[in-house]
Order: sequence, then C-alpha cells, then structure tokens
Amino acid sequence: MAMNISYVTVDGRRIAVEVRGDGPLVICSPAMGDARSAYTPLADRLIARGFRVALVDLRGHGDSDTGFAEYGDEATADDLLAVIDELADGPVYLAGASMSAASVVIAAGRRPDAVAGLILLAPFLRNGAGAAAQLGMRMLLARPWGPAVWRLYAATLWPGLGKAGARARAAETSRLLARPGRWAAFAATARTDHAVVAPWLSKVTAPSLVVMGDADPDWKDPGAEADWVASQLGSEILLVPGVGHAPMLEEPDVVSSRIADFLTGVRHATRRA
Repeated sequence: MAMNISYVTVDGRRIAVEVRGDGPLVICSPAMGDARSAYTPLADRLIARGFRVALVDLRGHGDSDTGFAEYGDEATADDLLAVIDELADGPVYLAGASMSAASVVIAAGRRPDAVAGLILLAPFLRNGAGAAAQLGMRMLLARPWGPAVWRLYAATLWPGLGKAGARARAAETSRLLARPGRWAAFAATARTDHAVVAPWLSKVTAPSLVVMGDADPDWKDPGAEADWVASQLGSEILLVPGVGHAPMLEEPDVVSSRIADFLTGVRHATRRA
C-alpha cells in the first residue's frame, strides 16, 4: 500500500504525517523509540469503521526531521497541536502511546476545544522509575553501547507479538534509529520528565479510554497504573491479557474494536449534546 506522507512544519523543521481514510480525524502518536507503523493495524481497522487517521512520527524518529532544540512530552504536544491546526476542521481524537500519551493529555489540556476524545495506550502520565533508575537508563542509552542495549530491551516490550515477532520489531525500530541524527534525538527524548503532565490533568475535559496490557514490562502492576490514570481523568479502561507496551500492535482486533466503539460512542454523545 502506497503511503501518503505529508509534513507539518514546527520550529522550522518537519514532522512526518501519514494520512488515510475519510471521516472524523484520529491523530496517532507512537512511543519513544518507535515509529508510526506501530499504529498501522489500528489505522486499517478505524478506516474501515469510517474514520480518517493521521499517523505521526515523533521528532527525530521515523521520517520526521532531526535537529530540534527540544524533545519530549511538551514538544510532542506542540507537534500534535500543529497537526490539528493543519489537518482538522473541527475537534479531533488523539491517540498516544507510552510517552505520547502524556503529550496528548497536555495537548488536550491546552486546547480542550480542539480535542473530542483521548486514547491512552500504555500511558506514561507520571514517572515510573526513581531518579537513580532514570539516570541509569540514560547512561545505558549512551553510545557506543546504547543501540545494542536498546535493541535487547525493546525485544522485551511486546510479548503479544511472540519472541520472534518482538525481536523483528526491535530490529526494525533499531534500524530506523540508526539513521543519521536519529540516535541523538532518541537519547534526548529519553530524558523527558513526565512530571510536566500533572498540571494539565485537571484541565482535560474530553472523555478518555485507557488501554493497558497486563504484561506490560514498564509497570510493576499495569492494572494499578491504568486505575490511577482513570482516577485522574475519569477514563474507561481496557486491560488486555498477555499484551505488553503496544497493545494496538500486539492485539489489534480486540483493541481496535474497543477503540472504534469508544470513538463512535463519543461522537454520538457529542452530536446529541
């Protein structure tokens, strides 16, 4: 299938966006270290349900430019709002995975009029590790050993793909990060502090759905983290058995069906209001 890639300019550099389908707009932003292709199975299914989908690459990831001055939660929120301004003719739905879930919350808090609903996949809305562990991760991601460490770690993130599938995904994302300028951008993104999300939680007015795999290795108790997010935002929760840090990729039928039903319900409720 040919890709319809366009670019949105932010701070003089380009954010890659792949747009397909017709209907209400769903903008999807992937996890740190990953690419927009993590959303392809979800996009295919949402398009079949009558949605238009925009898949966004993070700064310095995928087909987006490198060389930005800032990376992380707030910078990604800036990019998502720029995509909204470029593509939308009304309120949109935002989907964010892992770090990007923090960014969609910030974006929705900044512009509640522009966001009709949120999908939070394996969300990091607060720091999951202590300061010492975070410093250790930054050291492990340093060159020359960083790429090898990341590839090994990434292969543990998606148990729902099976061992071979997870290793293949880790190899592909590592290949993308090996391109010029990508690793420096990735390492800068890894220094983000999710504490910046807290002031925005109370400003979000859009309904939200939290999708968490119960085998997500990034949380000691994924279900408890999903409950905490829901307590902050009033979210619905989908906890997916045997799935890790990319539920939309690991269990696309179950996850896509629930997301499509959620978005359709929000859309109908908005029309009745």
